Amino acid sequence: MPATRSTLLRRGLAAVAALPLLTLAACGYGSEAKDEPAAQKVAAGAEKIDGLDSVKIGYFGNLTHGTALVGVNKGYFQKALGATKASYQVFNAGPSEIEALNSGSIDIGWIGPSPAINGYTKSAGKNLRIVGGSASGGVKLVVNPAKIKSLKDVKGKRIATPQLGNTQDVALLNWISEQGWKVDAESGKGDVSVIRTDNKVTPDAYKSGSIDGAWVPEPTASKLVAEGAEVLLDESDLWPDKKFVITNIIVSQKFLTEHPKAVEAVLKASVDINKYINANPDEAKAAANAQLKAETGKELPAEILDPAWKSIQFTNDPLAATLNSEAEHAVKAGLLEDPLLDGIYDLAPLNKVLQAAGEPTVDDAGLGVK
Repeated sequence: MPATRSTLLRRGLAAVAALPLLTLAACGYGSEAKDEPAAQKVAAGAEKIDGLDSVKIGYFGNLTHGTALVGVNKGYFQKALGATKASYQVFNAGPSEIEALNSGSIDIGWIGPSPAINGYTKSAGKNLRIVGGSASGGVKLVVNPAKIKSLKDVKGKRIATPQLGNTQDVALLNWISEQGWKVDAESGKGDVSVIRTDNKVTPDAYKSGSIDGAWVPEPTASKLVAEGAEVLLDESDLWPDKKFVITNIIVSQKFLTEHPKAVEAVLKASVDINKYINANPDEAKAAANAQLKAETGKELPAEILDPAWKSIQFTNDPLAATLNSEAEHAVKAGLLEDPLLDGIYDLAPLNKVLQAAGEPTVDDAGLGVK
């Protein structure tokens, strides 16, 4: 992608309040994690890292943020931080997490590619860095089999995405374009009606018949399948090696500069967590579900949890080339104009951790700090 000056929002989009992932307004989505497990207790005799009293970590209560869920539940972050307290904030939307990072309410966060791109470009590259990967996959196009029997049947139907301009919304718009169909990105009107619907209400919208399908992340996709929908397309099948970034780790540039040892500690925890998840998928799945229950009061039933967890790959690799492609898709859809992504990655701390662990290092696809 050409390294031209970012103008993030297409004409007029800066004033469109309905574009949640391209604005940094709206507080109130975050909440403190409830009932921290015993594993969160600071070990006796532990020492603080970088002299910090605490490191504030943000994430979503989604399975695609499974690294964070397992890490909190099993105490990985607290162990890595020693006597520096690991504190947590749970978010429902990307804009509020970016706002929290900008304000210093969190230091490090797990987040999807679109809000990371939007936050970085809106700040002219001054607020965050992507310092690691976390997950790939876990996104599907699920449909009402009575109304949609093949990919060509999607034309003329009502398909939900979580938010205007979010990662799945951009993916659906790009896929529609590749079919040769036309949709206005802002209104969602065209050969396919793109209906922006919060993941929490999408299953009810499906049951009521107000949507015919949805391009959504897990566990929403599996919730719809439990309601009778069928998987028409797994987004992984559209990407080289069936891998694409769905969750990254971001950090405030100020925090990264001032507290590099703390960042390395969190990254070491993340690497250890991913190793645990991949070696012990059933135990890790149970830990993630237990953390969801601790935060929301509800756990996912097996018929939803099992297929959802299976479709997500947990990885240290940020899959930088696919983030660049996702940005290009947003440009193609008319939601971005040539974003300047140079410097969005700083993978030196992660690669230091990976080398120490005897793991392969990862690449920034030419978008790293110089």
